Amino acid sequence: MVDMFLDHVLVENNWDQDELNTEREITGILENRILLLFFAAADNAKCKEFLPVLNDFFTRLKDPAYIEYPKLMALIYVSVDQTEEQQERVLKDLHKRTLFLPFEDPYRQQLQAKYKITEIPTVVVLRPDSSVLSPNAVQEISQCGCDCFSNWQESAGIVERSFMLNEEFDNLNLRTATDPVKRLKYKTEDDKRKKRWWKPWTKGRATQDEEEEADRAWDSKRKEGDTKGRWRLI
Repeated sequence: MVDMFLDHVLVENNWDQDELNTEREITGILENRILLLFFAAADNAKCKEFLPVLNDFFTRLKDPAYIEYPKLMALIYVSVDQTEEQQERVLKDLHKRTLFLPFEDPYRQQLQAKYKITEIPTVVVLRPDSSVLSPNAVQEISQCGCDCFSNWQESAGIVERSFMLNEEFDNLNLRTATDPVKRLKYKTEDDKRKKRWWKPWTKGRATQDEEEEADRAWDSKRKEGDTKGRWRLI
């Protein structure tokens, strides 16, 4: 999927409209992500109706204000507008993390032809390997909201590791996004107690066995009442 845009400039929909034009920048923002290609136009009535739905969907999955760990997803607006001013009108209603192709880039028309766009709005959903997950997810997003992303993630085989795995996680042959949770091994205090760690021998320090013997002797004397006037040194 990254290869699709390596020879092109992607622009971030932020205040400065930063351009991403190096392999490192484009790889960093698209690699191992589900990609949504949003084909729309400002003057289309259906696009106007769907735009806030898509923006809310994307915001809830990517904005730290709504979610602690933003999802591995990217959204690129592929304008079908007739003018750059119309394209800007759409971008004003999209999240700042949305990406878009410059209006003058003919790659917009090439993408329309490649994915056989015959109606708008259209949201083409791609796996990280560029294969098509959904040729048009507009209805799915409208009906299922954020829940549909879990289905895409599962189908694409993307695993998000927002937590630390146990060092003894011995089988990393993951098949689904839920496998890490199902197969995670938690260490408990009981497990720790089962392990016996021996302190290294040092001059003037008793071994662990001697310390345990001293504990037992002290407990015995305490029960017999032979601790009066004595202090135990630890």
